Amino acid sequence: MARHDLTALRVLLASTVLAGPALADPLIIDETSLREDRLAPGLYPSAPVPEEFAVPNEPGHPPLEIDWSLGLKGSYSNTTSGERFLTTLNPAVSATRQGMRTDLVLEGDAELARDTDGTLGVTRLDLDFSATTRLDRDTTASGGASLSLSRDLPSAPGLDPVIIEPPLSVSGQLDGGIDRQFGKFNLGLDGAIARTVYGPTTRSDSGVSDNSGRNVWEGDATLRLGLQVTPIIEVFTEAGLGRDWYDGTGAGGVKADATSRTLRAGLAGQWNGLLSASASVGIGQQDFDNGNLSDITTRLYDASITYSPDPTLNLTAALATTVEPTGTDSTGTARVAHTATASLDYTVNSWLRLRASADWARSWLEGSTETEQRHGAGIGADYKVNAHTAVSADYGYAHRDNSASGVLESHTVSLGVTVRR
Repeated sequence: MARHDLTALRVLLASTVLAGPALADPLIIDETSLREDRLAPGLYPSAPVPEEFAVPNEPGHPPLEIDWSLGLKGSYSNTTSGERFLTTLNPAVSATRQGMRTDLVLEGDAELARDTDGTLGVTRLDLDFSATTRLDRDTTASGGASLSLSRDLPSAPGLDPVIIEPPLSVSGQLDGGIDRQFGKFNLGLDGAIARTVYGPTTRSDSGVSDNSGRNVWEGDATLRLGLQVTPIIEVFTEAGLGRDWYDGTGAGGVKADATSRTLRAGLAGQWNGLLSASASVGIGQQDFDNGNLSDITTRLYDASITYSPDPTLNLTAALATTVEPTGTDSTGTARVAHTATASLDYTVNSWLRLRASADWARSWLEGSTETEQRHGAGIGADYKVNAHTAVSADYGYAHRDNSASGVLESHTVSLGVTVRR
């Protein structure tokens, strides 16, 4: 028995001696066996849930958000010159790309009209592109391009009755700007160049009239400096410089190339996203190259307010003064206009929206005795049939008193349907 115990003790001691060096050696790690694939971006372990309960991956967003609509509207007008029924087809499309720094928007719409006598034509075509990018925390740059075509139908209210075929107007514009914040100061620089071309006018009294002399290049630049007096109120001043280059002489036989200058000062404010307003007053000058033309000096008034206490109500009003080219069939050198507009938009519920608007304007032609005063009002409603279809109804009243063409008063009722994507 003792011999067996001694043998067992020897075996135990031998195993201890052999294991000693192994336990005393340092721990050796094979670094090649350590892989960090699991920590690489985009690689994660499988979800420890049954497949039928796993959350599906979020679908990717398309690079462009495409939207389109098609509207059909019929209008009946009773004017001082007679009755008129007009049918219009209004297609529209837009593409939007929202990036981390840059947003791109492309929009296009058109109007195809059919008059009471069966006259069919494209009365309006617009294409606009805009881009906005944030260069850094304090700097934003923007730019855009636009193209517009328009032509009135021969029976359009207020058109001179001797005009058989109104002229086609084509205009294009390129613009850009940059805004920079320096502490409490806001600095903005904007520039634009535009080209307007007019086609011939066919008249019953004098035949075809060439309007190429009224084709014009327009260049404008504005510099705006604002001081953020409080988080709500900003005091600003704005200076503008413009230039008009005509291809030839107008109806008065004089070329009206001119340089314009404007200077404004005013206040602007925003409060909690509920109310935004601005008001400014200034002076504008139009200096003609031709010494036989009288230069224009006018006061400039500009004001706007937007009130939106909640997502269902939006109220806007604006007052503006403009000095612009006269267009075709005019003997004046420039048109000066004071305008006032107001609109109300109220969403009653998810399927009904109510609208109302009013406008007033007074204008005159420099270098001519022609003056004009107009006012109007309108109400409308949009009824949402489903997610893609809406029906609209509108009534509009307009009054115009022109010293050359007389008084025009109209009442218009329209009904339309719009299908959206």
